[in-house]
Amino acid sequence: MEFGITFKGFVSPQRARHLVRQAEAAGFTHCWFYDSHVLWRECYPAIAMCMEHTRTMKFGPCVTNPNSRDWSVAGSLFASLALQSEGRFVVGLGRGDSAMRVMGKKPATLARVAEFTQKVKAIVRGEEVYYGESPEPVKLPWAEGYELPVYIGAYGPMALTTAGEVGDGVILQIAEPSLIKWFTEQALEAGKAAGRDMSNFQVIASAPAFTGDMETCLDRTKWFPAMVGNHVADIVEKYGNDSGLVPKSLTDYIEQRKGYDYSKHGQSDNPYLDFITPDIVESFCVLGSLEQHLIKLKALEEVGTTQFNIYLDNGDEERIIAEYGEHIIPKFAR
Repeated sequence: MEFGITFKGFVSPQRARHLVRQAEAAGFTHCWFYDSHVLWRECYPAIAMCMEHTRTMKFGPCVTNPNSRDWSVAGSLFASLALQSEGRFVVGLGRGDSAMRVMGKKPATLARVAEFTQKVKAIVRGEEVYYGESPEPVKLPWAEGYELPVYIGAYGPMALTTAGEVGDGVILQIAEPSLIKWFTEQALEAGKAAGRDMSNFQVIASAPAFTGDMETCLDRTKWFPAMVGNHVADIVEKYGNDSGLVPKSLTDYIEQRKGYDYSKHGQSDNPYLDFITPDIVESFCVLGSLEQHLIKLKALEEVGTTQFNIYLDNGDEERIIAEYGEHIIPKFAR
């Protein structure tokens, strides 16, 4: 299992440079940036900057969406970053939850997510691509055939099917092994039904990790279940509490959810945190002693997780990176 870190747009450029150098030296293989251009600073200049301060670490948005940028612009941007980093650029892709809703717009459809995945991958390879209603093909004459990995963020059955059918992997914003297993099995089955080879399909569990006494850990990370609660609420609204398509452990925890303030997306001062209980925080995150981290991470690996991606938004970031580099990552070396 590999390890990654994720930044919000709040991190200063100076600190981001320091943290990626530290993380790469500690054995982290990936660095991700939130891509929600109104809530946080544009992530791609930061990605390009951090690429220049690392040698092996891969970078990408976690996650971008099909509606924020013209697809030819996205393809050119992605191919450019892949070229200048010598193949160290990857993409996390979703429907555009916060990026769209903070502007009062609806997220993209899953059909659009699938089309974006296929067409932009082809653009980055250097192929001629028709998209939308344009009668003219798009082609990047300077593209060098890079095969862009696209990992699709998913929760519900239809999104997981899309990830399995067209994605190179799935991004799951949760660190509960039983739920990771449930999500992963659906994506894998969809890919196999579509006739795809799923042997290299990546499963990326993304969640906060914090070490120390449990009370402090819970306080530092209680924002996270509220952030993912809006996704779960969408699933429950679509499929219903009693459909059997969504685990009861997911539907139960949002019963008391009153709403969500997208202007405070992913922040500890979001006013809609009252429905979050300690057991939910502990379930969704990786918390406690280093031994507790090892036990949970091994369980995540056993259910198919190929990368654990730490949402590095809880304070003491240098300490967490150092502890993982010394005590955790070596235990998972291939």
